Amino acid sequence: MEINISNITNSSNNKKERVNIHSHIKGLGVNTNIYLHENEISLSDEKYSMFFDNSCGLVGQFKAREASLFLVDLIKQKKLAGKCILLAGPSGSGKSALAIGISREINRKMPFVFLSGSEVYSNEIKKTEVILEAFRKSIHIKIKEEKLVYEGEVVDMVVEENECLYSLNKAKQINAIIITLKSVKGSKTLRLAPKIHEQIAREKIKIGDVIYIETNTGHVKRLGRCNDYAKEYDIEFDEYVSLPKGEVHKKKEVVQQISLHDIDLANANPTVGEDLASVLNSYLRPKKTEITEKLRVEINKTVNKFLESGLAEIIPGVLYIDEAHMLDIECFSYLNRAIESPLAPILIMATNRGICTVKGTDNIEPHGIPVDLLDRLIIIKTFPYTLKEIVQILALRAQTEKINITEEGMNYLAKIGIQSSLRFAMLLLEPSRILATLEDKIDVNKNKAEEQNPLVVPRIYGKHLFVEKRQFPSTLYFVTTILNMRDITKIHAVLVAYERRKSLEFFVLGIKKANIVYIVNKKPKKIWEPNIKSISFSITAVTNSKMDETIPRIRHTKQSNDSYPYF
Repeated sequence: MEINISNITNSSNNKKERVNIHSHIKGLGVNTNIYLHENEISLSDEKYSMFFDNSCGLVGQFKAREASLFLVDLIKQKKLAGKCILLAGPSGSGKSALAIGISREINRKMPFVFLSGSEVYSNEIKKTEVILEAFRKSIHIKIKEEKLVYEGEVVDMVVEENECLYSLNKAKQINAIIITLKSVKGSKTLRLAPKIHEQIAREKIKIGDVIYIETNTGHVKRLGRCNDYAKEYDIEFDEYVSLPKGEVHKKKEVVQQISLHDIDLANANPTVGEDLASVLNSYLRPKKTEITEKLRVEINKTVNKFLESGLAEIIPGVLYIDEAHMLDIECFSYLNRAIESPLAPILIMATNRGICTVKGTDNIEPHGIPVDLLDRLIIIKTFPYTLKEIVQILALRAQTEKINITEEGMNYLAKIGIQSSLRFAMLLLEPSRILATLEDKIDVNKNKAEEQNPLVVPRIYGKHLFVEKRQFPSTLYFVTTILNMRDITKIHAVLVAYERRKSLEFFVLGIKKANIVYIVNKKPKKIWEPNIKSISFSITAVTNSKMDETIPRIRHTKQSNDSYPYF
């Protein structure tokens, strides 16, 4: 079986990178001199933070960043084979940012593939196939080839046509394409086959474009527009390149970086023609098809030949699996074997769970990961951000998104980040800028941040409105209608205590402490009864002033300065 690894487009890196939530991260920002002074300073010392540079995009998490630097050194020395990294910490503590920082520290252009733990479940392909595809997407091959090409600026292009003898309406068919290419040392006229016209039309090549044509395959690629046409328009989408040096016909070293998965797809679904039957077959194919193991073995043999001859270089990337606790026992068993493969990327997993059940079993293990795989993990712990660190992160995001915000507005958003989450505070940056722009203001101040905050529902408030109604609908209806309490914090103060103790008696105790006269006609036998229609309450009097005194005694959870309590 002949495997083709030339002229394959890299589908994983062909999109232009836009500003995302982690685009400001450049590395770990750890000074290597910290190793020389590790015996002189302690972790709580102020001098310890001097060895960390926040300009890299990471803020805080000093111990996690120092541990990550050790792992980067092991990866560069190729001593981390058969092991992987686990980032464990609460939600919003910077686990994804730390994983990207590790990849940037190793190599700025290192491939980084993101996979969520819930993405492996599909009705079309197997779970292990999804993980294997992610593994092969993370491994890139850098191929260097010397090819005979015709390279130059298109000066003239003529299409030769003649009448088709077998056509009733005397339609014309393309006989040849005559194209003239120009370089610094001269020009050359070429006569091309009619099939190359399809590539020229697909690339939208016109006079003034710089192209190259491979002599062996006839592959045509557009490099850009010549610099001589740069002053034609004030604004144009085209990329301008200089006129090629040397002769038109020459040897050129072509460097191509593609992933193993792109090679798999190119050989599993080879390029078809543009006739009607080929187009219909491509549409009638299922969306996802499993690539056979036989094809992958042949591709690996071909890649190994390129590596042995020195024509190719392997670039192992980073595979980041978020929400690793969502994987089941079959996925963990496959990962246990896959990380020992010679073509395995750097595997980083993240989870926000402590001790929980391994999916697919009844075993309770740390982080929801089996013990046999847990022994191969190097665990790095992350901690929640402080208010000062959230301010620094928001300042970096505002600088990346080019948003001018005052110090007062930044502190207000940081408090929201403490009360709800860091992601929610970062989400409010762009709406605040839009509101400030509508009033022709350059800077985002506290008033604009306060103005748009009620327009969106934060995580904590949304939890009260939707989750708690689902947990005890009858209780919430009873409290809001019969007690007629307007303040939602007073309602939830009682509901928190009721949900914590899972007992109706404690709920009645809370009402009794508020000097509310009550009559319980029936006492439930079960500890937890979501439907309380069988229990009738008769309330004769309610005093909100007494309820205010009762709330601090009933509440068992942390109460923030905001009006929405935590659960």
